[in-house]
Amino acid sequence: MDGMQHTHHHDGTGPSLPGTLLTVLVLLAAAAGYLLAVRRARHRNPVLGWRRLRSASFLGGLALLAVALLPPLGPAAHTDFRGHMAQHMLIGMYAPLCLVLAAPVTLLLRTLSPARARKVTAVLRSRPARLPAHPAVALALSIGTLGVLYFTPLYDTAVGHPAGHWLLHAHFLASGCLFAYVIAGPDPAPSRPGVPARLAYLGAAVAAHALVAQAMYGGFFVDVHAPVDQVRQGAEIMYYGGDIAELLLAAALVATWRPERRTSAGSRTRPRHPLEPTHAPG
Repeated sequence: MDGMQHTHHHDGTGPSLPGTLLTVLVLLAAAAGYLLAVRRARHRNPVLGWRRLRSASFLGGLALLAVALLPPLGPAAHTDFRGHMAQHMLIGMYAPLCLVLAAPVTLLLRTLSPARARKVTAVLRSRPARLPAHPAVALALSIGTLGVLYFTPLYDTAVGHPAGHWLLHAHFLASGCLFAYVIAGPDPAPSRPGVPARLAYLGAAVAAHALVAQAMYGGFFVDVHAPVDQVRQGAEIMYYGGDIAELLLAAALVATWRPERRTSAGSRTRPRHPLEPTHAPG
């Protein structure tokens, strides 16, 4: 089978104890920071408050990251390709969906003063922010890089060094959050296209994910130094795990969709996001 090797030569034995403790501290700090922001948002505006479901979603995302990064899965991912793929699914697809549905940007804006909130909104509306927030760019970063990772020596090079493995984690998490935000995030996204376009990009992601998984299962162009059985089972994890995650993302898109309203003149207007600035008539 092209590119597959029957040996697994990674030297890493998994995160060290200091690394594990650091991971726990970072996750706890993120949870504490979010909950403190929720408390401040409720204090600043008791009428709006903050939905507990969003807080639960954020904590659930952090819990999924903990499962992925801490023992037993964390160390196993360094020596077993199946563990790596399970870790990839959790860090790159499931945890990002939970984190994005927690609306962290909206929460941030509610905790800031009006002047600072306007500055953050201006950044979100700037051209540099619009580019990565385009679905095509988000799709390329989240799905397009899988081919580069698994069909070139990049995977073995990255996981052969601790820093490389953490860079992979950071990429999976950042690109997964970006794609989930573009497709179904409740946070304001000025350049986000309509629902039909987002569904089309999500369909493209489903097809691309399946294609990569099928190529990996068949051993076509795969450049991963791991036993064949592990690579095939890892491909199955990607195929079925990716399908479930993308179905959840589609459900989130439907759940967060605010349909357009028709005005008396028959034109369509999109409901204004609560944090979007209003404009004076004329």
